[in-house]
Amino acid sequence: MGDAYICDNMESFIVSALKYRPQTFEEVVGQESITQTLKNALESNQLAQALLFCGPRGVGKTSCARILAKQINSTTEETADSDYAFNIFELDAASNNSVEDIRKINEQVRIPPQVGTHKIYIIDEAHMLSSSAFNAFLKTLEEPPKHVIFILATTEKNKIIPTVLSRCQVYDFKRIPIEAIQAYLVKIATLKALSFEEDALFLIAQKAEGAMRDALSIFDRMVSFTNGNLSVSSVAENLNVLDYDTYFELARKIFAHELSGLLLDYDGLEQRGIDGLQFLTGLGTHFRNLMLAKDSNTATIMEVGKHIQQQYSTQSATLAPSLLLDALEITNTAALNYKNSRNKRVHTELCLMQLASLHLDGEKKKAI
Repeated sequence: MGDAYICDNMESFIVSALKYRPQTFEEVVGQESITQTLKNALESNQLAQALLFCGPRGVGKTSCARILAKQINSTTEETADSDYAFNIFELDAASNNSVEDIRKINEQVRIPPQVGTHKIYIIDEAHMLSSSAFNAFLKTLEEPPKHVIFILATTEKNKIIPTVLSRCQVYDFKRIPIEAIQAYLVKIATLKALSFEEDALFLIAQKAEGAMRDALSIFDRMVSFTNGNLSVSSVAENLNVLDYDTYFELARKIFAHELSGLLLDYDGLEQRGIDGLQFLTGLGTHFRNLMLAKDSNTATIMEVGKHIQQQYSTQSATLAPSLLLDALEITNTAALNYKNSRNKRVHTELCLMQLASLHLDGEKKKAI
């Protein structure tokens, strides 16, 4: 009986990236200019017959293509929305990239739809089409039948041949802002009645690097790892990244010239398996944020939550801009030279020693 219960739970689980995939343009996060343009084109009946959606992975290209495909055929009282699904064809060019696959499409497009006004072909990962497949597709793309619309999606616009690009209306999708991803994760965590700290969701959003799909995948993993209690410390530990408190404490010791404590702290991070380059990059970002926090105008540039932004303002208040600039220069140089260093631990520790001795007795130490 217990086994059956576990099985039922596993079968009913749907990953968040699928469960919360947007079904309307209003639900798409971080691509407002594109979704508004597409809605305007639909309302004015000025939609191009060939569109190219390009941009990083996981930012909503395929989702927007599917939403657009559903809305192209105007619904009527006599026809259910499900009937229009037969007018939408999806081709994954990563696995269907031969001339034969494109020839099949070329033959199918001649047949007008039985229901609705248009047949829509979504070609995902379009850059994976072979050169011969692109050439076979060109004639149809140049003079498509009036009842056909092509939507191509790609993460690598540079690999789409110019003759295809010139025949498409291009939409450039951007990386989703960290704040927008965090806000969406807060919404989902609230819907799921999870216990969470907003800064923990901010860490997940940062790790996703602008991709909502990645953020939702990481979110699922963190929910499982923390048993639904998303704290900053638990999320940082599982992602093997350093939380804000760690960097604030390291910076405090650096500017207080507490070298021994600083080296002991770094030894603990080494034991945790924190990557040296990742550590230096994060430390550089911390100094950058301290510099930005010194002015209320530039403080808004920081990609952190309001609570963390206040912490940066507090820590930077007593620090001279020249000190922060020197710290940033040393850390940035250390990060640039990291890969070429033979003893990476000593290289990182030397950086920390130089930082801890900055402006000590009025001296400025040379960056490594």
